[in-house]
Amino acid sequence: MSKLDSLVASTRQTLELIAREYTPAVFASSLAAEDMVLTDLILKAKLPIGIFSLETGRLHKETLAMLDRVKDHYGYDIALYRPQPEAVEQYVAQNGLNAFYDSVDMRKECCRIRKVEPLGRALAGNKAWITGQRRAQSNTRGSLQVHEDDPGHLMDKFNPLADWSEEDVWEYLRANDVPTNALHDQGFPSIGCEPCTRAIQPGEDVRAGRWWWENPESKECGLHVVDGKLIRIKSVAA
Repeated sequence: MSKLDSLVASTRQTLELIAREYTPAVFASSLAAEDMVLTDLILKAKLPIGIFSLETGRLHKETLAMLDRVKDHYGYDIALYRPQPEAVEQYVAQNGLNAFYDSVDMRKECCRIRKVEPLGRALAGNKAWITGQRRAQSNTRGSLQVHEDDPGHLMDKFNPLADWSEEDVWEYLRANDVPTNALHDQGFPSIGCEPCTRAIQPGEDVRAGRWWWENPESKECGLHVVDGKLIRIKSVAA
């Protein structure tokens, strides 16, 4: 069995475990490469796991186009969760449209309004949620486990691709003819909101283009943070 075959088998087992023992469960997709691997595995296996995405109002047109591509390829409509309009309007009125460039606090408040609060609504009523995070993505994710407690949302959290490398992800996508975000072909390995994401240079960290004006240690939006810290508690093996 090849390395990729082994990773795929393990990931399928994790997804089947979630579907069997943690229903209802949902998968939070950014519509980027890692998340398309999980989308493909979930939908081809017809697992009872809902897929949603956070439509922040500042996404690239290429990312939004992925919604139709998923619909055309799999016949599946990804659920969208958007920020509260009043909160966005207040932030912009008080601070300006692009105040997130001014300080880490301003950027995190924008992320809270556009991503963290909608995530809370998306996760409500579920027993577990799934992400496409990988250890190799950045120094803030080096201790990532496949199965974690999420005390912030009082539920279980799964990162089925934690062990996958960038090469593993793309080998799977190409071998299975999975639709991918056009931005990946333009030098964007990690994709977030348009004003907060840039293409990277050869040799840079895969998340170097996310909030590039900040120090690497602060480069999390809050979706995977509790009280300012990344939470890594238990693994499946434990």
